[in-house]
Amino acid sequence: MLFRNRRVWILMIVMVALAALIAPPALAQKKSRPQKPKTTETQPPPTELSKLRDSYISATKEYKASLEKLLALYQESVKKTEAQRDKMAKLLAEGLIAKKDLDQADAAVADAKLKVSGVENQISTADAQIAQTLIEVEGEKEIAKLGRLAKGITIRGASFIRYTGAGSWVLSQAGKVEAFFQQTFKRPLPIAVFGQGAIHNQWRLDHRNAMDISLNPDGVEGQALMDFLRKNGIPFSAFRGAIPGVATGPHIHIGMPSHRY
Repeated sequence: MLFRNRRVWILMIVMVALAALIAPPALAQKKSRPQKPKTTETQPPPTELSKLRDSYISATKEYKASLEKLLALYQESVKKTEAQRDKMAKLLAEGLIAKKDLDQADAAVADAKLKVSGVENQISTADAQIAQTLIEVEGEKEIAKLGRLAKGITIRGASFIRYTGAGSWVLSQAGKVEAFFQQTFKRPLPIAVFGQGAIHNQWRLDHRNAMDISLNPDGVEGQALMDFLRKNGIPFSAFRGAIPGVATGPHIHIGMPSHRY
């Protein structure tokens, strides 16, 4: 009987020892389970306006690339006309041609150089258009980040100025803006579009509570109007030139920015 009890005790001790050896790795394995990767915040889908601007930038870059190819051809033409002109100058010195022949060669050189400078200007304009569009996009992003805090703030870009306004605005307030301009400049406020217009329907912009004024923001009248709008807390966006999907040319948009619907 004693022998049997001893065997039972031995078995129990062995089982406890085995459990002690096995348990730690099991716990360690439980602790070392890899954590699930944190889900990254998904970026909001691009708006139709941002897609339009991306397309505009892409098209402008393609246009610039074609201009650069054309520039190379025109530069080669300059070299050829200059070589021909130098040859004609030698022939004139030898008395083999008339002066008018050299004059024609000089005119050809001048014409070729004019084409080169014209293409170079077009390339510079394309670069400026891309840069301006990118600046406008960044400006809008900054305003979007501020949200409700973006009251009474002026954002200045290469081709636009935006004042977020200090209060509410409705189109029925247009009368006081018209009265100010009439009293100041003795002529009616040049309203291009009052409320929703055909171009806004085409671009699917909600322009019902805004009006567009045909004034260059850099002019005397444009500066005076913007100053009046700021003093009265009236939101506006002033454009110095065309911006794809937003502005067809220089003007002052009175009211909150028109959102795409």
